[in-house]
Amino acid sequence: MHKYEIIIYWSEDDQAFVAEVPELPGCAAHGDSPDAALANCKDATALWLDTAREAGRPIPVPKGRRLRLA
Repeated sequence: MHKYEIIIYWSEDDQAFVAEVPELPGCAAHGDSPDAALANCKDATALWLDTAREAGRPIPVPKGRRLRLA
């Protein structure tokens, strides 16, 4: 389990809940509910980290705080 902060909010433009990982640029996902957005974001985080490792890019050390807002 990764310890990156996740921010969840409602997007009027997308008509969906969006979950973003501020420490991982471009890492975000959406869903019909906050729980769905969070689950999708966990998948997106794993993919982001795998891609960064494969490309040899630096991976930020998580600050160890998780925030869930809706």
